[in-house]
Amino acid sequence: MTFNTWIDTFLSEKGIDLETVVEAEGPSGTNWIPVACLVDLMKQAPKGEQAGIKAMLVRIDFANASVLDYLKHLAGAVAQ
Repeated sequence: MTFNTWIDTFLSEKGIDLETVVEAEGPSGTNWIPVACLVDLMKQAPKGEQAGIKAMLVRIDFANASVLDYLKHLAGAVAQ
């Protein structure tokens, strides 16, 4: 299964709405980034980064922690 298929399936199973907007602070101030944009960026990331994202999401899921909090963390990196 490709990363693109996996991330789409994972977020769907977790009930994460791609239209959800997360806030992230950056040099220009507050940024509002839709989850769909974050997913697009993840799909364009190098294979090694995709593997790291997948591994972290699997750990988060196993711990029954918030996937959305991790997406907010990723949004912070994008906002920089």
